[in-house]
Amino acid sequence: MRWTRAVVLAATLSIMIAGCGAGPSDRPGVAVERDRVGGTATTSAAPAPPPSADVPKTDLPWKDCTTPTLDLLGLGPAPAGLVLDCAEYTTPIDAGGSVLGNFRAAAMRARLPQTPADAAPLVLTSGADRSSTATLAGLAVGPASAVLAARPIVAVDRRGIGSSQPLDCLSAEVRKGLADNAQFGPGANDPVDAMVSLSQDGTIACRDFLQPYEGTFDAPHAADDLEQLRRQWQVERIALLGTGNGAKVALSYARKYGDHLARLVLDSPEAVGADAVTRAEQQLEGAEAALTAFAQRCTGVSCSLGPDPRAAITDLVNRAGSGGLGDISVNALLTAVSGFLGSPRADQSNRVRELADALSAAGRGDRAALGTLIQRESAAIGGDGQFVNRCTDTQQPPTPTKAKELMGTWDAKYPVFGKNMAVGLMECAAWPVSTAPGMPEKLSIPVLVLGGIADPVVGNAGQASVAGALGAAGARHAGVTWQGWGHPVSNHSSCAQRTMVEYLKDAKLPADGTACPA
Repeated sequence: MRWTRAVVLAATLSIMIAGCGAGPSDRPGVAVERDRVGGTATTSAAPAPPPSADVPKTDLPWKDCTTPTLDLLGLGPAPAGLVLDCAEYTTPIDAGGSVLGNFRAAAMRARLPQTPADAAPLVLTSGADRSSTATLAGLAVGPASAVLAARPIVAVDRRGIGSSQPLDCLSAEVRKGLADNAQFGPGANDPVDAMVSLSQDGTIACRDFLQPYEGTFDAPHAADDLEQLRRQWQVERIALLGTGNGAKVALSYARKYGDHLARLVLDSPEAVGADAVTRAEQQLEGAEAALTAFAQRCTGVSCSLGPDPRAAITDLVNRAGSGGLGDISVNALLTAVSGFLGSPRADQSNRVRELADALSAAGRGDRAALGTLIQRESAAIGGDGQFVNRCTDTQQPPTPTKAKELMGTWDAKYPVFGKNMAVGLMECAAWPVSTAPGMPEKLSIPVLVLGGIADPVVGNAGQASVAGALGAAGARHAGVTWQGWGHPVSNHSSCAQRTMVEYLKDAKLPADGTACPA
């Protein structure tokens, strides 16, 4: 289970969720006052907007992939007129030339019948959280479509993830052991030490397999792949949307290729420069907050989990931990739950019931529906490339002793996700610690930053952290906070998408501290 933080007061969240309807709100954003973190306040005498993104002069060889993509991800039939096109392009392993050779990068384009043919595309990266193409597919079938109606969106999968050139470096035993947080097999009585052993085996296997380019899976190299797309398009400037971990890639692009950025949106960014334990606790707070919101909604629609859905889910996690769900591990169960909580919901009531019914059926011994949910999430986050990219991005992992201490601390503080997250900290324990990618030193374009109050994938701590980095680079920026639950904000909130449309058009920033209703 891979998420990252949202600090939410339970009383505040209860008030917000209690007012939620069955779908996304179309109410406009509300400007709220708050102290700024970095940068200067937006003034009424805004400077002239920077140049816009360009329409590609030479496009990629697109082929329709709508149905197979939506079937793979379990997203159901496509909305009327939606077209997903897939393509590949070649990108150098190392743009600086220190390692020769090329990777095959995958891209996917989404458009609607009303999408203008002459509109410049918005480039999307969700980094290592999940495949970027899965994130775009979720946006395309979700409840908010204002951005897609205004311009096509092109997602680029990070190296070894999604449809990009796959990596096959882990043995089946190590791959399954990591996916299950070492719950089954040798060493299961001490999962932290067992995960360290799996990490060692996986690290040796993958780094040996990847030599001499094992060091080219970081955010700056992912930014190079986006730059190669710009060059293939033969355009001067692109508009870029980075979600979750993809915000790190987007900031790396801004640092290296800022002159080629027309617009930059950072949606639900992870915190800048945070160590592994800090990021994990941020993830935990977001996941627990989203689960609380789900449980409240579940109770409101009299879902099949009964009068206390949270207690029912906690009991199911405990049963999975003792082998009561057969070969479904705690990590597989919680990966499915957190992935579902993050996904867009065109019909929230039905979506709430779908998860509730799958979980309650598993509690009765029928694990088929839950198995389907696990397979869906694995299609977006599974693969050896995910392991390599996640571990390359990990900063300052804890010692096994610290992880064992956190198993108890987090189990008490975060009763559903905590213990499992502490064990998962050891996934990258053996991977060499890399230096955090540098932030932009100077950025002249205004930047839009989105965040949510109950984000099960990254939480909300990154919004303020990123704002500070942008302020240090001299960039004007404004934050918008969505009061719902899910990840990322742009896949859920019509209010946030309308703000994005205005920003992408003329670089107009909203009032900093604007709140989008759930």
